[in-house]
Amino acid sequence: MEYKGACLILFLFCCAQVTIQQGGKKNKSSNKDVVSMRMYEDMKKEIQNIWQELNHLKEQQALQILCLKGSKINDKCFLAFSEPKNYHQASDTCIAQGGTLSTPANGDENDFLYEYARKTIGPNSEIWIGINDMATEGVWVDMTGSGVSFKHWETEITTQPDGGKQENCASLSAVAIGKWFDQNCKAELPFVCQFTIV
Repeated sequence: MEYKGACLILFLFCCAQVTIQQGGKKNKSSNKDVVSMRMYEDMKKEIQNIWQELNHLKEQQALQILCLKGSKINDKCFLAFSEPKNYHQASDTCIAQGGTLSTPANGDENDFLYEYARKTIGPNSEIWIGINDMATEGVWVDMTGSGVSFKHWETEITTQPDGGKQENCASLSAVAIGKWFDQNCKAELPFVCQFTIV
């Protein structure tokens, strides 16, 4: 709020200066008008830059608050949502919060996510993760549409993924110690959102 007030006062001051210079000195050469207009435009750009920086700082502060509620690993923070939703609703909730469905990029992140889900949602929890093969059967991609290099499918008891075209969304199971299963995207599961820390 202080920045907003300061920017508004600065903007009004600049407008007043331009008006005074243009109104009180019409007899002088047009070079001064050009300089005044250039100063006005420069000041306007500076105010826009301040607004952008302020909005960026607000986003970072909101992200830090979310991370304080959740848990961090590497350059990501995770926040659990225990209310079951279908895959698309869960994804939309994460996007609305400024993140995406959690997508483990390696074994450490997968183990971390498994432990976090067990502690926050429950020891028998199964959560959505941001991996699906909706576009092309058998080609599993993350939320950006990029191929998934790390995979942690259950292969000891059942050979996952095994659902074919009926199960195009992935879940992580706490019961199966963090192994992945393919699920019908309409099923309702809790989920964990991830946010990139910059």
